Amino acid sequence: MLESIIIAVIIKGMERTLIIVKPDAIQRNLIGIIITRLEQKGLKLIGMKMASLDEAILRTHYSEHLDKDFYSGLEQFMKSSPVILMAWEGYQCVNSVRTLVGATNPREAAPGSIRGDLAIGTGRNLIHASDSKKTGETEVANFFDDHELFNYDKTEYSHIYEDFERF
Repeated sequence: MLESIIIAVIIKGMERTLIIVKPDAIQRNLIGIIITRLEQKGLKLIGMKMASLDEAILRTHYSEHLDKDFYSGLEQFMKSSPVILMAWEGYQCVNSVRTLVGATNPREAAPGSIRGDLAIGTGRNLIHASDSKKTGETEVANFFDDHELFNYDKTEYSHIYEDFERF
């Protein structure tokens, strides 16, 4: 009985988030720094690939922005260079990743955050991160097929998480 309760808690706390390392970060050679920051947080990288994004996937991904004045420039920018797509997993990780990434406007991002330390322009803010657990699941599924995601044990988790937080 206790084992099934622990499993239910773990599954409830497990989250996935999509990270897109945007063209500005690619061109500025910040891929390694961004990955390092996420790894140092204790997250588990479960999928990664480089891709050129086309209009169709961008329109799906940024559907809430299609009618906004900035969308055309955003689409053009996101097609200007390949991007790195990553799926990360961790216990209640979406909000942790959002904090690590920083505010959308880098000038308002906290020092110590990726955007706060490495970016300055709103339209060139280096990185996308899912904004909710539900969005994370949807975005990971939109950019990764099941066979591109890996399930493996992270032995360091005993040093990062409490027993009830491990998955």
